[in-house]
Amino acid sequence: MTNILLNIVYGLAGLAGLYFGAETLVKGASSIARKAGISQLVIGLTLVAAATSAPELVVSVFAAIDGNADISLGNIVGSNIANIVLILGLCACITPLTVRRQLLRLDTPVMLGVTILLTGFYLYTRGLTRWQGVILLTGFLVYSGWNIYASKKEAKENPEPDENKPEKLLSIPVALLFTAVGLGMLVGAAKLFLWSAVFFSKMAHLSDAVIGLTVVAVGTSLPELATSLVAASKGEKDIAVGNVLGSNIFNILGILGITAVISPLSNASLNPVDMTVMLFSAAALLPIMRTGWKISRKEGIFFLLIYCAYTAYLILYHSK
Repeated sequence: MTNILLNIVYGLAGLAGLYFGAETLVKGASSIARKAGISQLVIGLTLVAAATSAPELVVSVFAAIDGNADISLGNIVGSNIANIVLILGLCACITPLTVRRQLLRLDTPVMLGVTILLTGFYLYTRGLTRWQGVILLTGFLVYSGWNIYASKKEAKENPEPDENKPEKLLSIPVALLFTAVGLGMLVGAAKLFLWSAVFFSKMAHLSDAVIGLTVVAVGTSLPELATSLVAASKGEKDIAVGNVLGSNIFNILGILGITAVISPLSNASLNPVDMTVMLFSAAALLPIMRTGWKISRKEGIFFLLIYCAYTAYLILYHSK
């Protein structure tokens, strides 16, 4: 009984720490980025996306070091599925999400491309080797570098009106402090949440793959969920969509790249259905976004139904 109560406390503290840690990190990183002259959209696609994906990074690295390749990979696969069909589904149900053409020209195809690449790597090695991690990490650096370069170039040619800039930015020292504190909170909170999630999932006789694909994946996607839901409710639809696309790209290129370089993932046992749902979710965005350049409420409901069906499948067919 003591262990159960203690793990409930771990779980609640971990969830709270993940949320507030990500919020603190995002605030610091955004201030630094704006002072560097990077556009708001690129901040959402890169720095904010990377910051809100920090819990996935910490959880995946810890799981890989502990030898839990299924949790490490399953966390990313499950997070990417949840980001699209759960988060965008919920946001579209709140308000139809308009889509800017530049997201379809570059970021959505990139997200689909890296999803296909991850699937190919996984099928070839049943995990991720260190050299595959280097390839993924290099891709992330190239993608981020190009976005920052293009943003600075566009800012010079088409400067944003002053009224579109935030009213107040943190000073560089304070922003650096916020970023460091946020990262520290995320590291501790992710470890607490992982202990709690694994404890209760083992009690329910769920496999490591299911734990990573559902409990851990959704828990570490809470920052993306909160950011996109708030953005959608306030009418900031570019941020809601851009955050999801950027997070999915960073999850694969950045997180799995770093994780595999630190500790190669081997003998993973994700079901082909898991990879198929991730691929389908990413591929479905292209035609859905092009229909009227928006994600409608009906399409949001369609995404939510996919997530409910997938979760039910996991519990029914992957449980021990």
